[in-house]
Amino acid sequence: MFIVFVLFKLEGPESLARAILSTPKATPAQLNQVIKEYGFNLPPWDQLWHEILNYAQLNFGRSPATNQSVLSEIRVALPRSLLLVGVSLILSVIVAIPLGVFQTVRRNKPSDYTLTALSFIFYAMPAFLLGSLLLLLFEDHWHLAVPISESETVPQIAFNLRQITLPVLTLAALTVASFSRYMRSSMMDAMTEDYVRTARAKGAGQGRVLFRHAFRNALIPIITLIGLSLPAVAGGAVITEVVFNYPGMGNLTYNAAVNSQVQVVVATTVVATLLTVVGSLLADILYAVADPRIRYAHR
Repeated sequence: MFIVFVLFKLEGPESLARAILSTPKATPAQLNQVIKEYGFNLPPWDQLWHEILNYAQLNFGRSPATNQSVLSEIRVALPRSLLLVGVSLILSVIVAIPLGVFQTVRRNKPSDYTLTALSFIFYAMPAFLLGSLLLLLFEDHWHLAVPISESETVPQIAFNLRQITLPVLTLAALTVASFSRYMRSSMMDAMTEDYVRTARAKGAGQGRVLFRHAFRNALIPIITLIGLSLPAVAGGAVITEVVFNYPGMGNLTYNAAVNSQVQVVVATTVVATLLTVVGSLLADILYAVADPRIRYAHR
C-alpha cells in the first residue's frame, strides 16, 4: 500500500485531479474542488492514513469513465477473470503433470526431446503472438471466435465455448509449457532420492516407485506455481484479455491505464497484492497435503 501510495503521489495533486476529471481542459476551480475532495492538499502522512483506511474498507473511489464506484467495476470483472484463469489453470495442471511424468519415464528419448523443444517454444512465445495467431486462424478463416459483450454474465460466457475457448487455450498453452518443465525436473530429482532407491531395493516396480514414492514429493514446485498464479486473476492475464477483448480484470486495468484512470489502476494493483498473499498461504497449506513430512515436522 505504501509503494502504491508513493507512486500515486509522484504525479502531483494537479495531475491527479486532471486524471480524475478525465479532461485536459479542466478549470482551476474544478481542479481545486477535486484536490480538496480527495484530500490532495493535506500533509502526506494524513493522505497515507486516509488511503489506508479507504483500502481497508475496499473504498477505491469512483471511476471517471463510468461514474460508478471502482469496487463495483471490480465485482463485475473479477468473476470473469476467475473463470478465465481458473479454467486455464485447471486445464494446464491436468495436461502438464502427466506430461512431466511421461517425459521422466521417457527421458533422453526422441519423445522427450520433441516435447522439450515444444515446451521451450511455447514458454518463450509471447501471449499476444499466440493469441493473435489463434485469432487469425479461428476467427478470420473458420469464424469460430465470437467477441464477448460487456453485458454477458459469467454463466453465459462459461457455457459459450466459441467465446471462452481461445482465451483459455492461449493461457493454458503457455502455462503447460512452464508447468511441464518444472514437473519433469522435479520428478527427475525425486527419482534420485534415497527413499526411491530403498523402494527399488525392496523390489517395488516402476509404477509404484513413480506414483507412490516420487510423485507427491515432486508436486511441491507445481503447488508453488499454482499459488503464484493466483495474482494473474488481477493482472497477469492483461495481454490475453486485451487481445481477445475479454472483459475481465486485465482489460479493466489496461483501459484504465490508457485513459489515466488512476483510481482504477490503484485498485487493481491492491487486489493483485492481496491475491499474492492469499496464493502464498494456499500454497503453504497444500504443501502439507502433498508432502507428509511437512505435517510430521509441524506436529
